[in-house]
Amino acid sequence: MHIEQLAGKTLCFAGSGGLDSMTIVSWLKAHDVNVECVTADFGQPDERNLDAVRERMLAAGARDVHIIDLRANLARAGLEVIKARAFHTGRYWNTTGVARHVLLKGMLEKMRTLQLDIVSHGCTGRGNDQVRFQHITNLLEPGFTVYAPWRDPAFLQQFQGRKAMIEYCQAQGLPLKPSADVIYSTDANLLGLTHEAGVLESLETAASVVAPTMGVSVLDAPLSAQEVTVRFEQGRPCAIDGQPFDELGLLERANAVAGQHGIGMHVHLVEDRVIGIKSRGVYEAPGMELLGSCHEFLAQIVFDDSARRLFGHLSELIADHIYRGTWFDKTCAAAMAAIDDLSSVVNGEITVRLYKGTVAFVAAHAVQDALYNQDNASMEAVGSFSHADSEGYLQATGQSIRMAGLVGAVNRRLYQRI
Repeated sequence: MHIEQLAGKTLCFAGSGGLDSMTIVSWLKAHDVNVECVTADFGQPDERNLDAVRERMLAAGARDVHIIDLRANLARAGLEVIKARAFHTGRYWNTTGVARHVLLKGMLEKMRTLQLDIVSHGCTGRGNDQVRFQHITNLLEPGFTVYAPWRDPAFLQQFQGRKAMIEYCQAQGLPLKPSADVIYSTDANLLGLTHEAGVLESLETAASVVAPTMGVSVLDAPLSAQEVTVRFEQGRPCAIDGQPFDELGLLERANAVAGQHGIGMHVHLVEDRVIGIKSRGVYEAPGMELLGSCHEFLAQIVFDDSARRLFGHLSELIADHIYRGTWFDKTCAAAMAAIDDLSSVVNGEITVRLYKGTVAFVAAHAVQDALYNQDNASMEAVGSFSHADSEGYLQATGQSIRMAGLVGAVNRRLYQRI
């Protein structure tokens, strides 16, 4: 869809109040397009005053701005990510990807009440978010149209980048955010922050150039460690240090305690975007890293080898679907159902020690489905398993390996190399 097809029509724009949003809304209005904005309250730590967002979007020319409180929805989604341990390659907890699903669900519901069927966004034509907006909308509302200005030749001809947009907004007298001159771009919500572009595009720029928002850097973390206990029920964290929380409260508490020790900060990742371009990002997600690490420690105790390997396959599949904007499809639903079944045994408490960016295991408590048996695992003469019991097992499993040796099926290249 191109701008000339939109004249006189009304669309719904996902606006954050930033430079791109204000430029696009003003540009749309100049082309006789009516704009209704939707802004999500995600508890974003870099934008506490959403009324200021409303004012900026109205100043840019929006007909109305609808602020939707999606904090609880995002927190529930975040705990689903923890239950599946669905982090993307390099320990990125999919904080932006999962938030796009929550945003589009709320935005499309609002659009139905407004009787609008054109979705618009300010995502670039080189990034992942444009894919997510497209895929999620196509799946949930296949009759809706998606208009992306950054894929419209008319918009691209006028705006080559941030400098052109800043000059345009200044010429229009628009109230830019004070951060319009920042050296990198940030997307924030209560699950975590993603930083990219600007100076971060150079691999000679250290991740530490990012000023942490949800906590402190490892260098600035306290010299004293802190022990924290997280309780899980059915694979979902539900209490911290004995205090139960709802989903939102739990994420807020986890962020606070982990952030002050530099947990999950400055996670550097060179990743493959959905469209095939490599990009560099720096991530922070203290609460997600704390909860995810505790889940991993607990799963080691309750999963047997087959369950662990199945969980790993499902986790990777779900993480990829979140990243690509297809978390709501049938394949992912089946994978999540399997995770739910496996999670029936993920119950108990894990105590960890937080220190200078690390999460170290301390103890496990009340793990009723534990497969770990201290006596059987012991090298001492205790428990029901005798050392001699392994003789028959090794005689059986060793037969095929002995035959491989007899026929010379040995990796000679590796053998000689080492």
